[in-house]
Amino acid sequence: MKFGVFSMNSDEGLDPLELARETEGLGIESIFVQDHSHVPVTRRVPFGAGNEKTANIAERKDLSAGFEDAGGDMPRDFYRNREQFVTLASMAAVTSTLRIGTGICLVVQRDPIWLAKQVATLDQLSRGRLLYGVGVGSPWNREEINHHGTDYRTRMTLMAERMEAMERIWTNEKAEYHGKFVEFDPIYSWPKPFQTPRPPVLVGGDGPTVLDRVLAFGDGWMPGHHDDMGFFQARISELHERAAAAGRGRMEVTVFLARLDRLDDYQAAGADRVVIMLPTGAEREFLKDIAEAMSRF
Repeated sequence: MKFGVFSMNSDEGLDPLELARETEGLGIESIFVQDHSHVPVTRRVPFGAGNEKTANIAERKDLSAGFEDAGGDMPRDFYRNREQFVTLASMAAVTSTLRIGTGICLVVQRDPIWLAKQVATLDQLSRGRLLYGVGVGSPWNREEINHHGTDYRTRMTLMAERMEAMERIWTNEKAEYHGKFVEFDPIYSWPKPFQTPRPPVLVGGDGPTVLDRVLAFGDGWMPGHHDDMGFFQARISELHERAAAAGRGRMEVTVFLARLDRLDDYQAAGADRVVIMLPTGAEREFLKDIAEAMSRF
């Protein structure tokens, strides 16, 4: 079982270049950072609603201090995060073996032609160290999604089209796409990803249809922590059975926002990787705890 860490990438935390060097130095496989462009001043849905992945973050109410007038239930880190791809490129530049990951990339908030180039460039410059986690956004995130011109109600279809369109850009000299939401005539776009045919796509989410998306355009599933390990194990088994039936081979399972006290359970359930959150301001202490736990595996 591989170990990764997740940083909220706040400008109030440990410098990301130092964090990347220290993470690599401890032998930890990967580091993931979040993707949020802004925090809407008003929101209709409380933070964390309908999303297992954010349950652990939602409990950290103390981190909302100072932002009560702007929707105080949002953890402070969401107001202070750096841009995802710029940070990952900087981390890749000061490391040589550390895998860098998007945790997750909000594909529905990004133009697919530009995004395809960003992903391919980052994979090229890191010499194939990118893990491309993707997602559609959560109910509490709908205002942010809407600000990017995306209708929250049709985000699933948009996500599927953008992923398919990017696949064509990455794997063809000339690429074109004609869908309901994504439309472009033949284009040239380089570079192509370092990894073939593209970086591993880890599809985030815990909803009833997430495995459909994993099988449609992913290489693995990235669910959040589940207290019910029986349910978790059943879904992993379902994924492997469906992948085998579709001739896809074994799909990698990455547990996002994993808990250090449940590592044995994750391994027993069939997880291939765990990604553990680093609290802002206490990154070094948690890195040591993770490295110590990792030694057992």
